[in-house]
Amino acid sequence: MVSEFNRILALLRKERGITQKQAAADLGISQAQLSHYEKGIRECSLAFVVQVADYYGVSCDYLLGRSADRSGQTISVADLPDTGAPTSGSVYRGSVLPTMYKKLIENSLDILYDKLQESKNKQLVIQISQYLMLAVYKVFRRLYDASPKNAVGMFRIGAARWQGNADAAMHVAEAELAAALTGEDGSKDSLDPATLSLSTERLTQDYPRHATSLLNLVKNAEETMRGLHAAE
Repeated sequence: MVSEFNRILALLRKERGITQKQAAADLGISQAQLSHYEKGIRECSLAFVVQVADYYGVSCDYLLGRSADRSGQTISVADLPDTGAPTSGSVYRGSVLPTMYKKLIENSLDILYDKLQESKNKQLVIQISQYLMLAVYKVFRRLYDASPKNAVGMFRIGAARWQGNADAAMHVAEAELAAALTGEDGSKDSLDPATLSLSTERLTQDYPRHATSLLNLVKNAEETMRGLHAAE
């Protein structure tokens, strides 16, 4: 399995838009050697890790996958910016974990919706929003249904159908989103390519306070998915 270092080494080169040959020459090694490093065939020295970090302007912790932030920042709740006024009753007693995840998600959504606003694509806004609303609905309904004291009549769709219907609606939203992004529905020409420029470097430059949240959300999500494979 390719390690975090190998993956990030290749990612940084591709984000900069340079060939292996050019990067290898700049780093003073052969193209074959760099290719082996990127594929995880060979291990490099600590000195080379530091050299690569300087070359791409990132931290060694980022290169090694220890931090999702290019600067190597390890986040705490206090490091994450607040996205707005607190909602009524949003006080978490005994643990900072809910606050941490809430900020990660809110700050990531701020970036997502800023990009949607840039796109000026109505279908993207509708399909992504519907998908996210359905995800929140599913979680809320499970919490609601977990208590027999909550009134059954709050929801119009009954217990036997809601999960299947919600899953189906989310699949449809994903399909419509894919159609909008690939141009299958004829709307791709309206998308400015710069809107979908989502490299780690670009995100960090455009969203210096919020990119850390999004990059950590991606890291956490992928660790969750990798955990599924480990359990098999």
